[in-house]
Amino acid sequence: MPGMRLLAHHALDGFGNCGEGMAIQRTRDRRRVLWIAHESAPKNVTAVDVTNPKKPSVIVQTALAHDRMRSNSLDLVDDLLVVAYQTREPGLRPAGFEIFDVADPAKPRSVTFFDASGPASRGVHHLWWVDGEYVHMASGAPDFTPRNPRDDQCYRIVDVRQPTRPREVGRWWLPGTRDGDAEPALPRHPTFDTGYRAHNTNVYPRRPDRAYVGYIDGGALVLDIADKARPRLLGRWDYQPPFPGFCHTVVPFFDKGLLVVSDESVREAAKDWPKLVWIVDARREDKPVPIATCPLPPVKQFAGRGGRFGAHNLHENRPGGFARLRRAGPVPAEGDRGLRAAAAAPLAGQGRPAQRRPDRRAPGALHRRPDHRRALHPRRSAVAAPSHFLTIAGVRRDDSGC
Repeated sequence: MPGMRLLAHHALDGFGNCGEGMAIQRTRDRRRVLWIAHESAPKNVTAVDVTNPKKPSVIVQTALAHDRMRSNSLDLVDDLLVVAYQTREPGLRPAGFEIFDVADPAKPRSVTFFDASGPASRGVHHLWWVDGEYVHMASGAPDFTPRNPRDDQCYRIVDVRQPTRPREVGRWWLPGTRDGDAEPALPRHPTFDTGYRAHNTNVYPRRPDRAYVGYIDGGALVLDIADKARPRLLGRWDYQPPFPGFCHTVVPFFDKGLLVVSDESVREAAKDWPKLVWIVDARREDKPVPIATCPLPPVKQFAGRGGRFGAHNLHENRPGGFARLRRAGPVPAEGDRGLRAAAAAPLAGQGRPAQRRPDRRAPGALHRRPDHRRALHPRRSAVAAPSHFLTIAGVRRDDSGC
């Protein structure tokens, strides 16, 4: 793609089965360390020194407790790393998330473990932590029993302002999916039943009272979390069926009144085609309306190349980055075609994109909070895109996205 070129490749010492979790840490000695979660055993996380992006080197790789679990997702604020643990079947342990102190990236030190195991729980699939205060996650729970085992992960909010004492403060699930709900059970997808459960659970400091949730077969959701103990559904875009399901990520473009919504392809050879990246008009949060999809290469050209074909994840515009893109558009990673970028033009009548104030903080400036336990390292680096640029990610392997 014009403007993109490969700088380096590292085989991660033969353990390259990377998951969705990636975060860049700027250390006290000003190195840049890339933390990577792994899709499956035996590895938990890998830290790679990418200070010189042309010469990456592995600092440390940690191991999982057993081969029936995964650590697909992670996030990092300052020198604290949060890692999600999901088991292959319900009832196994460890299932939940673990917080590590990575002040010394070569020696991650466990701070605490939040237990989300239970008879019907596989633990945490995906988590989001960008403010240093609340972990937002797709998770099972000891006291959550779904009517259908495919619906086993709801949206949970965990207060980690005291990192050694995490505590749940709120949760939400699609009514009708929990055993004991007064609402009737929801109809199953007639072709691809991948479940009514949470996946990405994004909450941005610009709107800390909103959660943007991909709810797999439940569609794209906007939740009011001003009262974290009582999340409330504001808007739901339910488009499956007729489409084949698995809403993965919902990213807001605040200045434009848009949502970018990605599906995930979970079947080989495009058997669950089409899996798309959608542009949704969300000026009315209670009435989201799809207005476009991002362009894709021809399915006939790529479907037979092996692996899955279609959308997966997006660049999620995480806050706190010291690198910023200067232009705008979506960048999806899709199927066996890798990474793609697309420009998202303003809606009719909205004029030119709003100009953002420059970030006057020094690159990697220390983010402090009044209740900070001690002086920590500079915040994680991320490429934080302006509100009308999008990055889209895809997949190749046959690993389940569930």
